[in-house]
Amino acid sequence: MDLRRVTLPAALFGIVLGLSGLGNDWRVAARLWGMPAWLGEAVMLVAGLVWLALMALYLQKWLQRGDEARAEVAHPIQCCFIALVPVSTMLMGNALLPHQREAATALLVVGIVAALGFGVWRYGGTWKGGRSDAATTPVLYLPTVAANFVAAIGLGSFGWPEVGQLFFGAGLLAWLAIESVLLHRLLMGEEMPVALRPTLGIQLAPPSVGLLAYVSVTQGPPDLMAHMLLGYALLQVLLLGRLLRWIVQLPLSAYWGFSFGLTAVAAATLRLVERGGSELLLGLGLVLFVIANVVVIGLSLATLSALFAGRLFPTVPAAPAAAPAAGGR
Repeated sequence: MDLRRVTLPAALFGIVLGLSGLGNDWRVAARLWGMPAWLGEAVMLVAGLVWLALMALYLQKWLQRGDEARAEVAHPIQCCFIALVPVSTMLMGNALLPHQREAATALLVVGIVAALGFGVWRYGGTWKGGRSDAATTPVLYLPTVAANFVAAIGLGSFGWPEVGQLFFGAGLLAWLAIESVLLHRLLMGEEMPVALRPTLGIQLAPPSVGLLAYVSVTQGPPDLMAHMLLGYALLQVLLLGRLLRWIVQLPLSAYWGFSFGLTAVAAATLRLVERGGSELLLGLGLVLFVIANVVVIGLSLATLSALFAGRLFPTVPAAPAAAPAAGGR
């Protein structure tokens, strides 16, 4: 594969979210069950390497094919995936925190500033109207809901829970507002095309990542709010399970949108157990932990297969060879 001809869609940063989420699951499992700590760090290392590679390819896209990058920004659906760039940067700050706090802080702050700027610009633009039902998909959660919840998770981990609570509130209320619009489209609009159905995996993320954010910026045993968020996340798991055959019509590597929500709800449930949760939460946490591992490993294998087959990245065609000059001696 000629990497110079690769044009990276921002949606592929979802791989980093799934891998770092699984690494976080293993970090919690190491504390809770005495699992080898190196397993979580190894997964985080893989997530970091993938993030670096994707950032390099994304920068190359802007430098060499700026027209394609700007077209992605202007696209009513693909534009929202750009939020995954700063979101994944925040998660890399969280991954690095136990090892190098200064560098981790820089990644978190840069990610928060970039995510907030992009979210205000992108979400603010939707207030002008003119959006069609066809362009209304769960990717709308990414610039405001996902970005604010991940910021809250990071700020709580770094010891700034009060600021994190502000981001949690922004993400929570943005989620409730956007979900009402999205469910109206799903219930009343045309059936979602096959190509857009993988985005439904993102539907699991708001309650799951929101729960992890809530746990990160609060203290004490599990309370009503935590149980409410967990209950709604589990409902989303069941709904997506009911629709799975209808959703999964494309190669598995397209379904990384499922991974972050699954890994987040697993980590959050296990953290509730750490804080005095019941045997019920322990059983749920174990089941969710296993499911998250199976899903992320399966997606990783499918993605590697697509990579080696040359099907993972869109590419631009090579320039045609110059024609020989006409005429003879």
